[in-house]
Amino acid sequence: MCIAHDNISPMTAAYQSEFIDLCVHLGVLRFGSFTLKSGRESPYFFNAGLFNTGAAIGAVGRAYAAALAASDLNYDMLFGPAYKGIPLVTITAAAMAEQQHRNVPFAFNRKEAKDHGEGGRIVGSPLKGRVLIVDDVITAGTAIRESIEIILSAGATPAGVLLALDRQERASGSDYSAVQEVRSQYQIPVISVISLADLMQHVSKAGQAADLSSMRLYRERYGLSD
Repeated sequence: MCIAHDNISPMTAAYQSEFIDLCVHLGVLRFGSFTLKSGRESPYFFNAGLFNTGAAIGAVGRAYAAALAASDLNYDMLFGPAYKGIPLVTITAAAMAEQQHRNVPFAFNRKEAKDHGEGGRIVGSPLKGRVLIVDDVITAGTAIRESIEIILSAGATPAGVLLALDRQERASGSDYSAVQEVRSQYQIPVISVISLADLMQHVSKAGQAADLSSMRLYRERYGLSD
């Protein structure tokens, strides 16, 4: 199943272009040939672990906050799944207060329940109302499913998922992407700062003809159909 057209992307927003430039500058986003855990040979690689300075994570928070504001999603608080979601939800909440003038409660979970002090698995604001999950990417969807279970067990409602990148490709052994499967299974929106289409627009504008050609071939092989 492959893409039926050759459109690259609608015009990206300023925050999306700035985020891609940041990712390239930091080496978070690289172009070339990379073997993924799935065994696929990808023409690009995204490593969110390289957002490892104060300035970098601050810029990430602003990008997440801008994407969230642009989505008009209805939510009451933010939740970050351990471990990668912890700094992401923290900096997104801070950026929402500073950039969007919305003071949003947030929380994250421990991998293991604490058996002393205040105890429990949740750190931060109690989970209540409509809770938005903040993470980097969805690969197998395990962290998202666990987060949804935590939210539901607290009597709250999953409001959606906010990601850095939507690869817009089918999961192994499926006709759907991990993002689509989360949307379908839980009937919640999934929004991202950038997508594969945005990356293709970036390399097209940059005149990276070889990279664009590789990405088109990859999309034809693994991309989502309309």
